[in-house]
Amino acid sequence: MALEAARAADDKKATDVRIMDMRDTLGITDYFVVASGRNERQVRRIQDAVEEELRKHDTKPVRREGVRFGRWILLDYIDMVVHIFLDEDRAFYNLERLWGDVPIVEWQPSRTSEAGS
Repeated sequence: MALEAARAADDKKATDVRIMDMRDTLGITDYFVVASGRNERQVRRIQDAVEEELRKHDTKPVRREGVRFGRWILLDYIDMVVHIFLDEDRAFYNLERLWGDVPIVEWQPSRTSEAGS
């Protein structure tokens, strides 16, 4: 599911898409998927793409946060939480630094870009 979310974000040209393995660290979710968009419109497009892709697998978020403002959208799927940031908000909150000790899941973006890891 995290791979599907990451690929959906990548397909909408999200930048720096990462899957963080939280299983041994957080205890309330298995994965964080973190992605960035250049503007609020792109952040919302990424959100729509992720939700649409996961809906194909009969999966809907149990909670959404930040949709109204489009700067940091959080989609909670219980086993996975998707964070979609506006570039500058991602730099400010810096989840990768906060959770710097968790493994990053390697995956292959569907397009060649600066996205993914």
